[in-house]
Amino acid sequence: MNWLSASPGVVLTAYHPSGNNAVAGSNAKESKETSPSSRRSGQYTMNHENSKKSTERPQFDRSSSQDSLDELSMDDYWKELENIHETSENNHREQEVVVVKEPDEGELEEEWLKEAGLSNLFGESTGDSLDSMVFLSTLTRTQTAAVQKRVETVSQTLRKKNKPYQVPDVRDIFRQQSDSKEKVSGESEPSSVTARENKNEAQDEVKDDPEFSLGISEKTSLLEDVPVSETDINLEISFAEQAANLKDSSIGKMCKGKEDDTLLPNFRLPKDKTGTTKIGDLAPQDMKKVYSLALIELTALYDLLGTELKQQKAIKIKTKDSGLFGVPLSVLLEQDQKKVPGTRIPLIFHKLISQIEEAKLDTEGLLRIPGVAARVKSLCQELEAKFYEGTFNWESVKQHDAASLLKLFIRELPQPLLTVEYLKAFQDVQNLPTKKHQLQALNLLVLLLPEANRDTLKILLEFLQRVIDHRDKNKMTLNNVAMVMAPNLFTFHGLGSKTIEQSEFVMAAGTANVMRFMIKYQKLLWTIPKFIVNQVRKQNTASQKKEKKDKAMKKLLKKMAYDKEKHEKQDKSSSDADVPQGVIRVQAPHLLKVSMAIQLTEELKASDIVARFLSQKSGVVQALKKEEVFLYEIGGNIGERCLDNDTYMKDLYQLNPNAEWVIKCKHS
Repeated sequence: MNWLSASPGVVLTAYHPSGNNAVAGSNAKESKETSPSSRRSGQYTMNHENSKKSTERPQFDRSSSQDSLDELSMDDYWKELENIHETSENNHREQEVVVVKEPDEGELEEEWLKEAGLSNLFGESTGDSLDSMVFLSTLTRTQTAAVQKRVETVSQTLRKKNKPYQVPDVRDIFRQQSDSKEKVSGESEPSSVTARENKNEAQDEVKDDPEFSLGISEKTSLLEDVPVSETDINLEISFAEQAANLKDSSIGKMCKGKEDDTLLPNFRLPKDKTGTTKIGDLAPQDMKKVYSLALIELTALYDLLGTELKQQKAIKIKTKDSGLFGVPLSVLLEQDQKKVPGTRIPLIFHKLISQIEEAKLDTEGLLRIPGVAARVKSLCQELEAKFYEGTFNWESVKQHDAASLLKLFIRELPQPLLTVEYLKAFQDVQNLPTKKHQLQALNLLVLLLPEANRDTLKILLEFLQRVIDHRDKNKMTLNNVAMVMAPNLFTFHGLGSKTIEQSEFVMAAGTANVMRFMIKYQKLLWTIPKFIVNQVRKQNTASQKKEKKDKAMKKLLKKMAYDKEKHEKQDKSSSDADVPQGVIRVQAPHLLKVSMAIQLTEELKASDIVARFLSQKSGVVQALKKEEVFLYEIGGNIGERCLDNDTYMKDLYQLNPNAEWVIKCKHS
């Protein structure tokens, strides 16, 4: 039986049980005479179980800025919650609640160490921690402090519980790590920067931040389309290290306090000669390292800024194993890939966005004006039955109905698109002191999302930006879209009042603000910071040295292995002699049988090499388009990396001289 057969609408996952509703409703009724705004905030709450306390909205300075989170712009948020409720009033479907498990003492830290790939620092595998020592040797000062804090907590907890296996002394772990770091520092640049460089960076951050260059009164008068000063985001130095040095500086101490939310700066990425690395550019084995480093870096940043990073953990519940709505992303993609191999986005999600765009994005109130609840319910039932058969009549779907279906799809996911584990961390971004810190935290959180969630979120944000691009006609500014979409991404029935303690209005404004950030800075958020890529390179280099030492030991024991290796070295040296100094050999094994010798110059870019390749007269090459072909850096101190077209090849060659250079189509 279809789950929507007895359902006239959608589900408001953040709405109260009937017992609390009665109270909330009475409060809303009483407050209606005094304030329409308190009516909404009394009746609808962001995941609070008890709404007896009436919450008054803070007084915001009204301004003409479209980026301003003023009281008027918040109306879209409350109206969206009302629309969700109105379409779900007659829904009698029993909805299973995802219970978020409260971790026991030390359990959170133990789980954190496992997620960070450091589980062998404790437990039965304590003795085999050489890989962890290599990993720890590449961490910055603040990252090391974050790991040490969690190891200490786990060690104390294990001692209390009298676990049968060995509990390491945290001082021993980090003494080994310190020794290892000293060795690495003699061979390569240390991952932490000097105090002088950090101090300069702190001063630059303060200098570039609009908070210090514009007064509050000046900022409140700026319009959305008025150009603002651009602020560089430094991706070469650890975010936590930057925060630590800003915190220690005299300027940082003078400028404590929350920034005004009136204006979003134009953050930008300075050009990196070795190329910008985007999510999807690295090989899976390197992305695993990126995940571990991003988790540690985010934790270090939150520690420094006084915000607790607590990963939630959902108890597994029974979910649908087929269909469209209320189905886990992983299940959807599994069934979709049987029909369209290689698809990374649920087909229904992609189709709903296409359907909205077919009618053009100029429609006034797009995403804000809801579809007719009865019609949306009927369309859901029909889609469930006919979508995969290909017999559904899309011509009958009105644009506002398609938009409502898109939002319904997001809300009905068994676990939120931002995941149970990190939804609270996304919400807590609003508590960080500056917009730069907030952007840095969101960048790291995006890196921590599962691939399916991240890919789906990317498509959603790109679509929302296209809607905003038509704001002159559809009247949907960045603020309007953020207000409408925030309840759909951030309300989740598994997180109760124990998790969220802020007042309802503050939470609503905060999540809408995070939504604004994700839309406006989405291109920055999908960038892997250079300092993390450099840490991956150092890990790979250290691991290769360890492997060489292991091979050397075997070489002493096995004469045949030694002879074979000597023969391979001779072959390699003879082939290396064919390549003159300052020249790289570029191959395209899937496209051409011959390789190209390329002379490195100061101005040579990756795009120049690709263009030279595409000028070949081979029939296979001529059939390719420029946007389909990329130059890859493979081996040496990286697994595999798709190069940005603006990568300066001589600079990259100096960073990774042992790499091979291969031209191929992406994901081939």
